[in-house]
Amino acid sequence: MAISNAYPLEILGNRAVIELRGVGILSFLHNILTCSVESLNQGGLAYGALLSPQGKILHDVFTHQAGASVYLDCDLAGRDDLVAKLKLYRLRAKFEILARDELAVQVGGEGAADPRHAVLGGRRIMAGAAHDEASHYQARRFALGIADSAEIGSNQLFPHEANFDFFGGVDFKKGCYIGQEVVSRMQHRGTARSRILPVTFDIHQPTDEVKTVDPPTDENRVAKVLGRHGEMGLALVRLDRLTEEGAPAGLRITMPDWMKL
Repeated sequence: MAISNAYPLEILGNRAVIELRGVGILSFLHNILTCSVESLNQGGLAYGALLSPQGKILHDVFTHQAGASVYLDCDLAGRDDLVAKLKLYRLRAKFEILARDELAVQVGGEGAADPRHAVLGGRRIMAGAAHDEASHYQARRFALGIADSAEIGSNQLFPHEANFDFFGGVDFKKGCYIGQEVVSRMQHRGTARSRILPVTFDIHQPTDEVKTVDPPTDENRVAKVLGRHGEMGLALVRLDRLTEEGAPAGLRITMPDWMKL
C-alpha cells in the first residue's frame, strides 16, 4: 500500500540497492527468503531475511516489486556478500542480478508503507547518492524499538530474536526456504528466550553490555546493547532473566505496544 505522510524526506546512507531483472524473480525470492513475496503486486513492499542453514539471519532485506524489475533494499556493508549468495542460489534461472550504486533508499513522503510499522513512514527506491544519516527516521525507529541491519548483524540472531514474527517477516504457512526447520521449531515450541527490545539509558550508562554482577559473565547477562540513538537504544534481552533479576541499573527496558508476548 502506498502512503503519503508529513515525515521529512531522508536518504538512508547505510542501505544499498540490488536490482533483479528478468523472469521468475519473485518465485526465486519466495523460495529463499523468510517472507512471502510470490504474489507481491507492483509497487508492493515486503520485509524478510535470507537465513543460514542453521536458521540465523544473514541478510535482512526489503523486496520492492517494480514490475519489470524487483529491487532488494539491503545493508550497504553486506551488499556484495548478498549479491554473491543470490548468484549462487540462482543456478540456471534467467535473470540478472545487478548492484545499483546510482540508486538509493528514500524514507518519508510517498512510497510503500514500511511493513514493520506505519509510523516508520513510506519507503521507496530512487535515483541519487546515499549520504544522509536520516536522523528523523532513526529516532522514530529507536523509539518504536525496531532493529535494522546495524543492530541485527549477520549470522548473529534468529528471526524470532529480531521480532520478525511480529512484522510479517516470516511466513509460517509457506513451503521450504533456507533455515525453515529451525525457525518453525522455535515458533511451535515457543523457545525464543531473547528479544530485541527498546531501552532508555541514564546519562552514565555505557553502550556495550549490561550485566547483573561484577565481574560480569555471559552466563548472567540480562541484556546486550546493540545500538544507541541519544538516550534511546536497542538491546537483546533475555526475557527469563529479566523476569528473575529485573532491569539492570542504569537501563530502563520497555515492552513496545506492538509486541504481545
